[in-house]
Amino acid sequence: MGRWLPGFLVLAAIWGNSFFFIKVAVGALHPLQVSFGRMAIGAAVLLLVLVISRRPLPRDPRLWGHFFIASVVLTTLPFTLFAYGEQYVSSVVAAIWNATTPLCTLAFALALRAERVTPGRMAGLGLGFAGVMVVLGVWQPLDGGQLGGSLACFGAALCYGVGGAYMGRFITGRRPEPAVVLAAGQLVAGTVQLAVVTLVAGVPLVDMGAPAGVWWSLAALGGLGTGLAYLLLYWVQVQAGVTTTSTVTYLLPVFAAASGVVVLGETISWNQPVGALVILVAIALTQGVLTRTRERATVPAA
Repeated sequence: MGRWLPGFLVLAAIWGNSFFFIKVAVGALHPLQVSFGRMAIGAAVLLLVLVISRRPLPRDPRLWGHFFIASVVLTTLPFTLFAYGEQYVSSVVAAIWNATTPLCTLAFALALRAERVTPGRMAGLGLGFAGVMVVLGVWQPLDGGQLGGSLACFGAALCYGVGGAYMGRFITGRRPEPAVVLAAGQLVAGTVQLAVVTLVAGVPLVDMGAPAGVWWSLAALGGLGTGLAYLLLYWVQVQAGVTTTSTVTYLLPVFAAASGVVVLGETISWNQPVGALVILVAIALTQGVLTRTRERATVPAA
């Protein structure tokens, strides 16, 4: 654990605060401009790393095909959905929705029969669904914007669940390339995708009239939350595996709450941290953490 844990914690801190930067940027930019800007900046950072380290991009066309498929569900769609969602919900709520990623990953794996169905996993999925309902606050009326924003963020988490399984199966699980090469390839593919989508949608790629604070937030979101973060993501996945890496989402609401409440002055309703706690317990149940803990507690000390 000692080798990958520092990178894991840094990744949690960077991604947790990314919701803060999205909130600031989307206040003046179109969601597609936010997702394209962070992707392009992140890709530029990693390409610079490749130039400095004298490493070439992959040449295997099949791998590039996997990059383009993975980018749809790991960057292009979720980046845009989170930017859209944070127009209507707080950065803290967006991070809580992001914490459902391990449940989405498991649901996708069970649907494909890549994971074995067990009572604990099914109970965990049911409990996780209940936690989602608590976060959403289904007993109280929600306007269309809040509901749409929450569903957009949850859709982004679903994308991450599909993408994480795909990346582990076809990219990090089989390729000998260094993590920086894989991360750069995926971000380059995603930048091309978002450039096309943004222009087809009739949205300018860059808004030069945006305030300076928005540009600083976009630079941090791209350079740290996308460039460095995706380098760390690939590295941690290679070292610890896809399942362990997906648990980084446990910590994101903590960092997001710190920046959202303290800096942005966002408020948190009681149901949001309670629902987040239910979701985390559900994730622990699906991964057998509670069962293993109980078994260890019943073993007599040697």
